[in-house]
Amino acid sequence: MRLDQLSVNLTQRVKKVNSFALMPEIEHQLAEIGFIPGEKVTVLRKNFFGGDPMMIRIGLSTFALRKQEAELIEVEDLKDDV
Repeated sequence: MRLDQLSVNLTQRVKKVNSFALMPEIEHQLAEIGFIPGEKVTVLRKNFFGGDPMMIRIGLSTFALRKQEAELIEVEDLKDDV
């Protein structure tokens, strides 16, 4: 599942961050603000019109991401957390 598909207030874990072929630096930029594998992520709010931008909590920080950026972030269930 991708971050842009996540329901509001559901916490998941970052599995992988991809990049655009024309913008390979986006993967590095997302990692710099905390989108790294294993980090917990929650969608706090989505805009009514297409979900863009989205308000995201990653760790203790909150960011606004464009849907296009959120589509690059793969997430997985936290069910393995103890």
